Amino acid sequence: MTMFRLLAICSLAIGILMLPACRRSEEKVDLFVRGADVSFLPDIEASGYVLRNSAGKAEDPLATLQKAGVNTIRIRVWNHQAHPVSSPQVVAGRAERCRQLELRVMLSLHYSDTWADPGNQQKPAAWQGIPFDALRDSVYDFTYRITKTIRPEYIQVGNEINGGFLWPDGSSANHQAFVQLLQAGVSAVRAANPGSRIILHYAGIDGAPEFFGRLSEISYDLAGLSYYPYWHGTSLETLSQTIRQLKAQTGREVIVAETAYPFSLQWNDNTHNVIGQPEQLLPGYPATPQGQRDFVCRIRQLAEEAGATGFCYWGAEWVSYKGPAATNGSSWENQALWDFEGKALPAMDCFRK
Repeated sequence: MTMFRLLAICSLAIGILMLPACRRSEEKVDLFVRGADVSFLPDIEASGYVLRNSAGKAEDPLATLQKAGVNTIRIRVWNHQAHPVSSPQVVAGRAERCRQLELRVMLSLHYSDTWADPGNQQKPAAWQGIPFDALRDSVYDFTYRITKTIRPEYIQVGNEINGGFLWPDGSSANHQAFVQLLQAGVSAVRAANPGSRIILHYAGIDGAPEFFGRLSEISYDLAGLSYYPYWHGTSLETLSQTIRQLKAQTGREVIVAETAYPFSLQWNDNTHNVIGQPEQLLPGYPATPQGQRDFVCRIRQLAEEAGATGFCYWGAEWVSYKGPAATNGSSWENQALWDFEGKALPAMDCFRK
């Protein structure tokens, strides 16, 4: 074999060996979170209500979202073992559906049998009256089981915990107890699935830097913010500044964990809506399908420009599925991403990669 042929063969072999590496380097991992919370989905599907894509064709809503560009599904988890929507078992089944569509999973652990938010952080019934050490162990065990079973890409230890959680023990007024309970949840996630990225979730932007400043000892990955103009102010510039400030202050990533906006001020059932008055709107963004689209696209653009890790739309699927006479229906029907006929709205365009 001549030296020329030997060199040619070696060059070819090296090229073949390098080819997969080159291809891998050309692939861009889709790290920016484009999320939607669809926690009501089991109840909606059980009711027989049909959600449709933008062409008006009946379609699995998870598939509609995935095709629109959503890459992460957020699901709330309650401790209530028999709850038909938010029990750990039901959530695990929904997470599996997400995996089949190659959607990431973000869990929002409420540590309650019902809604947990800045005004309500009620302990689950099974944890009422137990000593603090037992409460801390319960947080660890519950979090570990959920994380080990579902292995979510993202997980919130608590939901909108401005004033702490598991009141009164874990109230932020009892700072050390609050930190111990948070740390129990964080430690459980790290032990059960080190790949799960941990979010601490604050509702709003006012006071957020101070809140996260008090939790610097906690080993979390992302600072999560809720932003609704009606509750948290109409300054998008303040939201942008807060994202930048938190990134610099905490050295961690930031995500807009919840946001939403109305496509109408009308209603489709007999349940009072959270937003129904013009004065509740953000100037320049009318309550129309186009206004909703403009708002969602602006939130995405703002998040990207400010260096956030992504955003998540809350109540995307919460349509008036219980019928027009329902007094216990949806208070969010005019902020969903499907209209009053169950058809996907233009705001879904804002999730495209």
